[in-house]
Amino acid sequence: MRIAYITAGAAGMYCGSCQHDNTLAAALQKDGHEVALVPMYTPIRTDEDDVSIDRVFYGAVNVYLEQRWQLFQHSPGILHWLFSRPALLNNVSRLAGSRATQSEKLGAIALSVLHGEDGRQRNELERLVAWLRDDFKPQIVHITNALLLGLARTLKRELQIPVVCGVQGEDIFIDEMVEPYRTRFLAELRARAIDVDGFLAPNRYYADHVRGYLATAAEKIRVVPFGITLSGHEARAQSAEEPYTIGFLARLCPEKGVHQLVLAFKQLSRRVGQQELRLRIAGYTGRRDAAYVDEQQRRLADWGLSDRVDWIGEVDRDAKMQFLSSIDVLCLPTVYRESKGLPVLEAMASAVPVVVPAHGSFPELIEWTGGGVLVPPGQDEGLVDALEALMRDPERGYELGRTGRQAVCQKFSDKVMAAATLREYERWVCTS
Repeated sequence: MRIAYITAGAAGMYCGSCQHDNTLAAALQKDGHEVALVPMYTPIRTDEDDVSIDRVFYGAVNVYLEQRWQLFQHSPGILHWLFSRPALLNNVSRLAGSRATQSEKLGAIALSVLHGEDGRQRNELERLVAWLRDDFKPQIVHITNALLLGLARTLKRELQIPVVCGVQGEDIFIDEMVEPYRTRFLAELRARAIDVDGFLAPNRYYADHVRGYLATAAEKIRVVPFGITLSGHEARAQSAEEPYTIGFLARLCPEKGVHQLVLAFKQLSRRVGQQELRLRIAGYTGRRDAAYVDEQQRRLADWGLSDRVDWIGEVDRDAKMQFLSSIDVLCLPTVYRESKGLPVLEAMASAVPVVVPAHGSFPELIEWTGGGVLVPPGQDEGLVDALEALMRDPERGYELGRTGRQAVCQKFSDKVMAAATLREYERWVCTS
């Protein structure tokens, strides 16, 4: 099958959505399918081999200039080509401003892109359609998330093939939109949701949750759980070494709950003694969250715990595997309702048990794998109690880790994900 998969780059950041899209495309390619992983806005960045095409559509600089100056919509094609060079676009993250500034600017741009053929970026849509129609000639198009539904109407009309849309975490962006963009965006999103043949969600929770944004029928949303590449993941060896090490692996920002884990680490240290514990924190920090991370480091210093915490920063794949082999438990106390939870699957693949809040995708992941413990969301005491219980009962932690690894290997590999996704593609192609 010839599949065009349109993914959104994250401006040089390791991104769970990019990671998933790249992993899925690579697995489908290994199975013999022709897959063009097509980046939008910026090149993607992944800690695995990048299988995306060497071209970016809707280049972030062009999209911004078209939004800001109507005259740029009629500028020579050579300018658009120059501003879409991957080397240039890889640096656009340096231009990011404050959260409030970004929210207002990106809200206007996102709404315009969602307007598709009626938006200020209509020329970008025409370029994408022309390349797909004249060069790649796919049998189906998969759009990475609902923020890009503005592409679907024109794609279906011009290509005469099924267009499907993934849903994976767009609620965070929508909820952060300022008015009047949020209200307008939701209205346009629902109008555009009818343009696609169907949606793919990573779990039941998010399938149900996103229906409120899309106002679409439940049967139009199919669930295909995310999978990960298993190579490099090895079962953690049982060890009695001290100290007990708690790990955090995600973007370092308020939404992911780093501050909650920092506070829990303080309280647990008081219970069991700080010499018995270590905290290792890995993940990307963007410019807008640098002050937040500095605040967490100051808190730990004020409590006399700085020497018990390793701030590892962003990790590539090899460093991630080393990180997972160095911790006894992964704790990801997200404040918002996580739609994906890829770090949880990665920890389990290395036989590391997890402690996560009982909201979002996490209850299903624990139900499907048996590889961790759920705690009441936002409850510091419950988080501390769960971490202490696993620390004092290492055998239970090892058993949770073994159970989780077995489930991930059987049910959540990239190969399993690719096969399930292909079944959905074939259903849409056969009924179109």
